[in-house]
Order: sequence, then structure tokens, then C-alpha cells
Amino acid sequence: MSGPDDAISPRLRLYRIPEAMELLSLSRTVIYEQIRAGRLRSVTQGRTRLIPADAMAEYVTLLINESGHHRDGPA
Repeated sequence: MSGPDDAISPRLRLYRIPEAMELLSLSRTVIYEQIRAGRLRSVTQGRTRLIPADAMAEYVTLLINESGHHRDGPA
């Protein structure tokens, strides 16, 4: 039996700042700095700032690319 969340892709999930902090292992200050710098996309719903799952994935990819390390390349 399927529930109401079954139709929502995990890629479309929105995370509150504390959840994003935990998932990205970053402090609240760093999260907001990255949002202000345009490096981490966010949306607002009312007064709540939310981070889309795909924005977090893009941010991780950005960090990997900046570090010069790629998953498929030599370590």
C-alpha cells in the first residue's frame, strides 16, 4: 500500500537548516555564509528557509571539484 509521500521524489525533498547542518557536517554560520555567497541554494516558505536536496548535492559536487579530487579519478 502506498502513502502520500510515495509520489514525492527524494530529490525534491526540502531540508530545514538544522537538517542541512547535520547532513553537510557544517555549522549554522557556515550554512548561512554559503547561502549568502550563492554557493548553496535555498528557498523560503513563509519565514522558514529550506535547502533542496539537489542543492546540497550540487554543493558537495562544487566542494569536490574545488578540491581537485574526483570520485572516478585516482586518490
